[in-house]
Amino acid sequence: MENSPKKKRQGRKTQRTLAGAAALTLGLTGAGLLASALTPNTQVATAARDDQAMIQEGKDLYDVACITCHGANLQGVEDRGPSLIGTGEGAVYFQVNSGRMPMASNDAQAERKRPRYTEEQALALAAYVAANGGGPELVYNEDGSLAMEELRGKDFDGQIQAADVARGSELFRLNCASCHSFTGRGGALSSGKYAPHLDPANEQEIYQAMLTGPQNMPVFSDSNIKPEDKRDIIAYLKTIENQGSPGGLALGSLGPVSEGLFIWTAGLALIIGFMVWLTSRSS
Repeated sequence: MENSPKKKRQGRKTQRTLAGAAALTLGLTGAGLLASALTPNTQVATAARDDQAMIQEGKDLYDVACITCHGANLQGVEDRGPSLIGTGEGAVYFQVNSGRMPMASNDAQAERKRPRYTEEQALALAAYVAANGGGPELVYNEDGSLAMEELRGKDFDGQIQAADVARGSELFRLNCASCHSFTGRGGALSSGKYAPHLDPANEQEIYQAMLTGPQNMPVFSDSNIKPEDKRDIIAYLKTIENQGSPGGLALGSLGPVSEGLFIWTAGLALIIGFMVWLTSRSS
């Protein structure tokens, strides 16, 4: 009985200790839940930083390679380069990734050449221009990657579909063949300009060329050629690129013009050679 009050005091002390520990645990748990609720999603915040970092990288590249012709604020410079405000990331990607920009010389038309910058740097430049005026956008997959093979027809499922190729060939014949020829090998235009060979262009470049109309090419907006129709045209172009020439030597794929010239030249050479041989025999 003598130890009864002492035991009671110890019991109360233990209870207070346990109650304090429970309160501390609940407090820390509540604080953690509150912090989780109020803190921005980590992935979203990282993506925002990545976007801003890409825009800054694009600005740094622009200040080195583009500012002389297009101005400090993308406003353009008279007799050097046009304004880039509103041109969009699609136009920038096409010009830079194909090596047309920066231009090597002020010719009638910018030629395709080996790109000075990587695709990642081209995308950074595109992001910077898009952040200062908007414009036509690039096509991305659902996972955020840049669309390439996925643009090979509206029904592309890992393989190009014959129906997409058939539809694309019809659209290409109606809208593009007059300049690029039906096989996409290009052709001469006026004033020293030309429609380029389309085989070197990747899917995104072809799509953006139709959407933005670089240089002498008309703009085929989505109201003129629907996005799914643009994909079918790409399916046709990539199909004939992979097929090659079924007749052997393509001779520029210019049809009866180059073939007729070859036959005429070869035939005339054979006739002259035969006449020379015949004359030497008779003498």
